[in-house]
Amino acid sequence: MMPAPTDFTPYLAASRGERPGKAVAPARAFDGIADGARVLVGSACGMPTLLLEELARQRGNWTRLELVTGQLHAVPAPARYPGEPFTFTSLQPSDALPARSSGGRARVVPARYSDARHLFLPGAPLAADAVLVQVSPPGPEGRFSLGLSVGGVVDAVRSAPLVIAQVNPRMPYTFGAGELRRDEIDVLVEMEGELVELRREPPNAEARAIAAHVLAQVPDGATLQFGIGAIPEALMSLLGERRDLGVHSGMISDGIADLVDSGAITNARKTFDGGVVITAEVLGTRRLFDWAHRNPALRMAPAAYSHGVAVVSRCARFVSIQSALQVALDGSINAESIGDRQVGGPGGQPDFVEAAAAAPGGIAIHALPATAAKGRVSRIVPRLDAGAIVTTPRYLADRVVTEFGVAHLRGRTLEERADALCAIAHPAFREDLAPPRE
Repeated sequence: MMPAPTDFTPYLAASRGERPGKAVAPARAFDGIADGARVLVGSACGMPTLLLEELARQRGNWTRLELVTGQLHAVPAPARYPGEPFTFTSLQPSDALPARSSGGRARVVPARYSDARHLFLPGAPLAADAVLVQVSPPGPEGRFSLGLSVGGVVDAVRSAPLVIAQVNPRMPYTFGAGELRRDEIDVLVEMEGELVELRREPPNAEARAIAAHVLAQVPDGATLQFGIGAIPEALMSLLGERRDLGVHSGMISDGIADLVDSGAITNARKTFDGGVVITAEVLGTRRLFDWAHRNPALRMAPAAYSHGVAVVSRCARFVSIQSALQVALDGSINAESIGDRQVGGPGGQPDFVEAAAAAPGGIAIHALPATAAKGRVSRIVPRLDAGAIVTTPRYLADRVVTEFGVAHLRGRTLEERADALCAIAHPAFREDLAPPRE
């Protein structure tokens, strides 16, 4: 039996109302985009690749277009023509669209993922004149689906003056907030092509050692949130030892499908949304996309629900698992920059760490290798580098994990924190890190 659907309406922007739902040829897709417009682009594995290729081909029709994106895992076609006429604004810089401060293409707006509900609405700081997304063909219910990427764009889809959708038969139909009636889309363009996939190398020994320490922090019946990277993937390979886990996460990857199919993730003991995985983004390979297609155990949620602190903090035994680039001895955590060079954005980290601090039995874990640069640089540092970004402030720091163990920081004095972090630093750096004692 399919679990009862969650009512996401209170967490969604109001709908703009009925739209034409007109099918057009690619050459006519952008007729409604005026010169100087701001265009929000679907991101991650939902990036409308073919629609963006067509936009790049038609670049001579504008003198300036601002393209706003979340995290990208493939270079969008317009990025091959920066300034001709495209400018880029990113909420989550990545290798595919690096920050301008690092010699890349995009200016950066620091924002939490949960801010998406408000940033793009009419009258908001990043109000979108148009939205480009990718959707599945209509299902038996007659609705289209935003498929793999919902949380960051669905509010704008409901409220923007113009919504242009690439209809791709390869996009899975997912249930939840991304299900759209035809009259919620202005322009439909049928274009079949491969979806952006996110493939990862198998975790190395270091990642597996870190994951083993993280596993010890995860009780049976926990509701989990995962970030991106080798350590979460390594952890998922170990979580088969646990029972009745739940997922309320910003994103899911291939390992989640294995854990659901094996019975380790049942979502049976979640405080709410029993029986279903809640997420905003599906990031992985075709295997995961096929698993997600019309899967009643999966619900795609808007940002205010997937990441909203008021929602997530109600999850008993909520465990947030985040990455980091540096951790200072006072507990300040940087997950966005190498010195003053920005390589990422805050994403959902501030949302989930704050929610974990407020949730009954909540735990916030930051997991990272003890060193960088092939062992030459310690990631546990006396203080964050000059110009480095504080993603998680010290007063929200909870547990930090490296391959050398776990440092418990919540409720500890600055001196106790420093001792605990020195103990999980690489042995080659511990003596230099040890704080002086009177």
